[in-house]
Amino acid sequence: MSEHHARPAVASKVAAVTLGFWILKILATTLGETGGDWLTMSLGLGYGLGVLVLGGVLAATLAGQLAVRRFHRGLYWSVILATSTAGTAISDFMDRTLGLGYLRGALLLAVALAAVLGVWFAVERNVSVDLIRSRRTEVFYWAAILVGNTLGTALGDYLADGLGLGFAAGAALTGAVIAAAALAWRFTAASPVLLFWVAFVATRPFGATFGDLLTKPRGEGGLELGTGGASVVLATLLVVGLWVQAAAQRRRLSAPNARSRRGRADGTGLAGSGR
Repeated sequence: MSEHHARPAVASKVAAVTLGFWILKILATTLGETGGDWLTMSLGLGYGLGVLVLGGVLAATLAGQLAVRRFHRGLYWSVILATSTAGTAISDFMDRTLGLGYLRGALLLAVALAAVLGVWFAVERNVSVDLIRSRRTEVFYWAAILVGNTLGTALGDYLADGLGLGFAAGAALTGAVIAAAALAWRFTAASPVLLFWVAFVATRPFGATFGDLLTKPRGEGGLELGTGGASVVLATLLVVGLWVQAAAQRRRLSAPNARSRRGRADGTGLAGSGR
């Protein structure tokens, strides 16, 4: 869903909120779950070292994103993926290594997200993502995304394990929340900004539980694809999705030029014969 039915024409440094955005977001967050588990668990890095390694990757990609002056699709989604993967490791470190547990970890992260959004609103007087152009606004944006993705991991684990819903039911529940937010955006006068952040946070537990559904053993309710195999599949889908988006944008940009050339050729353009 988009925050507004008609997006402003001024360029933003972040991705436009369209249906394609939500599809890529779910793919990236699911890959963040499987990729984070692959590094920290399958490769045996552990949660503490995993946080350091993935935090370094996030810092590097985010520095690149903050340095550029316009939107770069690949760089932007690299940061989204880095926040999702790092968020998985951070949540697992809090819940398991520090012993906070899923519920307390989720509550603490919910307070942290509310604090980030509150400070953002106090400084900028809005928390809209329609236009992210200044460095300060973009820092707030990425801070909210990192905390939101980390919160989503904890919520997904709490739903699947803490409440005993299992991975499929947890994914179905969070998917229903996303669908409800989309319907509210389409058919009610509810705040588009609020609905955006509800849906944004909900996509992370959806990705977390769906990622666990793909990777966990069948005895635990999963499909047992393994973290490595599932990550390869999801990464391939994400790359294909980005390619489709880029190709669609090139077609949109080339269409006016093609029409202009045809107009000049048949004399119906601005410099035509004036028939």
